[in-house]
Amino acid sequence: MHYTPRPRNPRAPPLRINLLSDTQTKPTPAMREAMARAEVGDEQVGDDPCVNLLCERVADLLGKEAAVFMPSGTMCNVTATLVHCRPGDEILAHETAHIIAREGGAHAALGGFQITPLKGDHGRFTPETLRKALHPRTRYQPTQVLVSVEQTANIGGGTIWKKDTLDEIVSIAKSAGMATHMDGARLLNAQVATGISARELAAGWDSAWIDFSKGLGAPIGGAIAGTHTFIDEVWRWKQRLGGAMRQAGICAAACLYALDHHVDRLAEDHAHARALARGLAQISGIEVQEPETNLVFFKPDGAGVSGDKMVAVLAKRGVMLAMMDGRIRACTHLDVTGPMVEETVGHVREIVRGA
Repeated sequence: MHYTPRPRNPRAPPLRINLLSDTQTKPTPAMREAMARAEVGDEQVGDDPCVNLLCERVADLLGKEAAVFMPSGTMCNVTATLVHCRPGDEILAHETAHIIAREGGAHAALGGFQITPLKGDHGRFTPETLRKALHPRTRYQPTQVLVSVEQTANIGGGTIWKKDTLDEIVSIAKSAGMATHMDGARLLNAQVATGISARELAAGWDSAWIDFSKGLGAPIGGAIAGTHTFIDEVWRWKQRLGGAMRQAGICAAACLYALDHHVDRLAEDHAHARALARGLAQISGIEVQEPETNLVFFKPDGAGVSGDKMVAVLAKRGVMLAMMDGRIRACTHLDVTGPMVEETVGHVREIVRGA
């Protein structure tokens, strides 16, 4: 399992089509204007009006009591586990979950937690798999404290955890005396794709967060929500890990703008992803996973081209994608247009013909 952006030749032409990740988005001119006009104060003492408003809106959006603004989604995940768990505790998550595969072992290094990977198709384990992973509380095994899901499942292909599955997982966890955490990095993609609100999807989950620096297009930030007591403890860990961001209202203003203007438009990204998948699937030898949101995973091996070779050749043509878990990942976002999707399909077709 790896994530390998290809190194760029400094003499190469500027990239024209960036499908590497939705984190590659740039703030729009209107978002920059909102940032420039932001009223700010000291976040540390609760004196930044933009940060305060953002936290109120995220708490309401997710149906929780309170929220806190963070520099990144990874920091949301790390602080959540540090609050929920104690050294030696066990966390259950899918084997491809971000907290296992993409956070540098932070949960073990900082908290001493054991994360037990659960198997399942497309980044999602079943309620039955969770039940089978539970064990009696004895002194011989770690205390199972937390169940975590990633909505949407990144390495699974941007797949969506269904509402009834989420509800059943919560019920199982609660019956076992465990807490629940939702990594909601692309939760709003799931909301737009299903028509089910983020509040409904996060109902019953003790903690949940959303990312602003992915499809929502802000330059930085995530916000995690839970009970007042939980958020107080998250703030304690935020302080330990670096403290307040002071006049963070400049960044929070971008996030507020994103909530007002960039949520519904996620449907465009999903449409572009479907168009990209359709185009790639029409090329002989290309194996494509049908996208549910804005991530498209495909393998060109059947066309006589390795994934690494395809990514390298596309980069020379000004198209940036990533190798992830043995497949190529393309991620559509607000800086990707329909013509860019068509051009990408055309480049892949030409490369396959050349092979």
